[in-house]
Amino acid sequence: MVGKKYSPTVAYLGPEASFTHVAATHLFGDDGLIPFPTIPDCMEAVAEGKVAYAIVPLENALEGSVSMTIDYLFHGSELFINAEISTPIEQHLMVNEVWKDDTGQLESIHSHPVALAQCHKYLQYHYRRTPLMQTTSTAAAAKYVSENPELNIAAIGNRLSAEKYGLHIAEEKIHDFHFNHTRFVVLSLRKGLLECQYKSEASKTTLMVKLPEDDRSGVLHQILSVFAWRKLNLSKIESRPMKTGLGNYFFIIDVLEDEEHPMMKGALDELATLNCTVRSFGSYYTF
Repeated sequence: MVGKKYSPTVAYLGPEASFTHVAATHLFGDDGLIPFPTIPDCMEAVAEGKVAYAIVPLENALEGSVSMTIDYLFHGSELFINAEISTPIEQHLMVNEVWKDDTGQLESIHSHPVALAQCHKYLQYHYRRTPLMQTTSTAAAAKYVSENPELNIAAIGNRLSAEKYGLHIAEEKIHDFHFNHTRFVVLSLRKGLLECQYKSEASKTTLMVKLPEDDRSGVLHQILSVFAWRKLNLSKIESRPMKTGLGNYFFIIDVLEDEEHPMMKGALDELATLNCTVRSFGSYYTF
């Protein structure tokens, strides 16, 4: 946990027992956590100073980047990343106890769209004709199912949500692939390393890079060379639409180095000389 002297206020994608809630408790403990119904609500809460931090999902090992988080973070946000935590994800099929022997006749299955995608093969094989209903989080799906015991419906979510909302786990670990982890990031209005037990020894930095407007050939190769000859290791590079027209992209780059390192400062200076627009979202530890 961050510390014992005080409990900072932390917005998380709720309700209680969501995967984001689990990640938040690992970092901050149980005190000071405030659920919000959507990812944008969490980010706006910290942007408006209503809470000290927000913790939101950024990337899943099976489904890739969480587009809603990326869009709000990289399009006009003034937030910074203070920490990252990777959490294993296990998805279970959950129903009310009264329907535990009738799961073959489910009327609908409810969950977050990313969770539904993570269980695509299972759902196609077992519930091809069953309507899939999207919710704001897996915990919201579990809560909805628990509040409607007269309906033969199911939720997909974690074991904690089954316990929290009194649901029966009809089938365990229905996600398509064994290695299923999600990266969550802690956001605030200020740059800074969140100190916490069991952190990584080295920090990493996330950059947003926009290409020069002249769109000359070979510019992406030049950008990558900026890091390569300095032996700065990139753990991720991803293109995302600028939302200004087809073919217009910016790049998200994760660098395994602190932005205050001399080589990183040199890299940022060289990117500027290439007429790239660069924004650093800060350096942070991973947990």
